[in-house]
Amino acid sequence: MENQNWTSTEEVRTGDLTRGPVWRVIVRFAVPLLIGNILQQLYNITDSIIVGQFLGKEALAAVSASFFIYYFIISLVIGIGSGVSVVVSQYFGARQYKMVQRAFSSFFIFMLVSGIILSIVGIIFAEPIFRLTNTPAEVIPEAVKYFKIYIGGTFLFVTFNSIVSILRGIGESNRPMIFILVSTLLNVVLDVLFIVGFGWGIEGAARATVAAQGIAMCIALFYINDRHPLLSIKKEDLVFDMKLFKQGLRIGLPTSVQQCAISLGLIALLGIVNSFGTDTLTAYGAAGKIDTIITQAILTLSGALAAFTGQNIGAGKFDRVKTGLRFSMSVNAVFSLLAFAAVFFFGEELMRAFTHDPKVIAIGKEYLLIVGGFFIIHGTLNVYNGALRGAGDTLFTMVTSLITLWIIRIPLAYWLSGELGRTGIWWAIGLSIALGMVATYIYYKGGHWKKRCLIDHGKK
Repeated sequence: MENQNWTSTEEVRTGDLTRGPVWRVIVRFAVPLLIGNILQQLYNITDSIIVGQFLGKEALAAVSASFFIYYFIISLVIGIGSGVSVVVSQYFGARQYKMVQRAFSSFFIFMLVSGIILSIVGIIFAEPIFRLTNTPAEVIPEAVKYFKIYIGGTFLFVTFNSIVSILRGIGESNRPMIFILVSTLLNVVLDVLFIVGFGWGIEGAARATVAAQGIAMCIALFYINDRHPLLSIKKEDLVFDMKLFKQGLRIGLPTSVQQCAISLGLIALLGIVNSFGTDTLTAYGAAGKIDTIITQAILTLSGALAAFTGQNIGAGKFDRVKTGLRFSMSVNAVFSLLAFAAVFFFGEELMRAFTHDPKVIAIGKEYLLIVGGFFIIHGTLNVYNGALRGAGDTLFTMVTSLITLWIIRIPLAYWLSGELGRTGIWWAIGLSIALGMVATYIYYKGGHWKKRCLIDHGKK
């Protein structure tokens, strides 16, 4: 199919982020993206709330411990996926639509195969991993039960997210929002049915998530095959283009290393948290989910700006990139202040959604107040990172993340937790974010990111 045929589709027109008022284009793309991201976080939060309310704090701690380990295992493929998404976004901005289809096909094949391999590895090594992370002994049996089922569905998760991320890369955020809404609602219904109705315990929570993800993946797959000519992966369209995949790998590998390092850092941090006992682990998991759903709104700006930047750099419109970044910064400032006000005034109420244990609630609010004080800094860091990722400049963000996490956050958390107790861990998180933001701002102002475009525009 030739390029001129692709340009006549509604999908191409509605996904174009290179035209129209910058603020309107970003808002139109970001609102469905925000809803989708929040719904995606509700996926894990649903499990935690229902498990915490019906199965107790030990089961809730098991879900919390599983999340950080699962995040590490899938970090590699998610990072590479982000690189391919940038490739797709830039080719889409340059109107090279055949390249978009070939890049997506290559990406999908990689994600499917990788997901199957990760499922097998995770099931085999589940129990040793929990013991290595210093998980409390009373939590390990439940954590292993949950984790083995949850990771068994990894291939469903990564293939579903490959479709979602590429749709966003070509500027389409409405359909992904609908797919995620369906999977989230299914997860809630199946959680209640399996845990409360069938009495399957923590295994029911894992089964509900895997089933909901599988159904959503099938719906998304049907949509792109039946309605989206740019992203068809029918048998005749499936091809693995090594050259395009290498382009995505070059951009995505630093992000993969970054994500793996971050997740390993979270596991190392989890080991420090675990040393303070089950109450602290439970509070850290619950408050961390509240923190995550708030920062997802901020991270939405990063994701929207990455797609916006990728397309506009592909089209050679660098001035629009700068305008988009300034607008995103303004939105970040307003939202971050509102988010901190929410945790300041309603922190205890938010924690009660997960547990009624007063000690866990107190520890959770303590976390939210300290880490929440850095929301605006965290948002600023991620807006800059979104612009850099969209430009294909991921190496710097990788190096910065490694330094701030492993050289600053982990040692600082270890030292401050000895001096201040568990609050030292929360302060270490915030301070490391602040230092990362300063370094990223200086690098962005240097302008090296402008040279990372995949499309040759000639001398500007």
